[in-house]
Amino acid sequence: MRNSKLFTIVIAIAVVLLVSCTGKRNKLINSWKVTAVEPKMTLSDSAKNAIITNGMLTFTKDGHVTGYLFSEITDGTYALTKGGKSLVIKDEVGTPYPCESTITNDKLVLDTKEMKLTLKKI
Repeated sequence: MRNSKLFTIVIAIAVVLLVSCTGKRNKLINSWKVTAVEPKMTLSDSAKNAIITNGMLTFTKDGHVTGYLFSEITDGTYALTKGGKSLVIKDEVGTPYPCESTITNDKLVLDTKEMKLTLKKI
């Protein structure tokens, strides 16, 4: 009897975690345009302008991402964890770009060790 109660509690917690992550993932699935760049280390004006001008990401339901941040991403993947607070984008060759993420209906903030990027849903 005790084991079945424990099993039920574990399943309930797993469902809550899955639903909370799925909700954030659904908000992420879309195209986003970079609207602001806040460097945390030296970044030339031309590099900053290139990110603002070209910066865009498109996240798909199947876990893929394309766009431009620091460089072109033509066939990347992404993983959203910690209830939507941690996003790891990997480019085509598997290089990971981890960041803290804040996702709302129309705004995405990516905070990396190099910079903080604000994106708007398009």
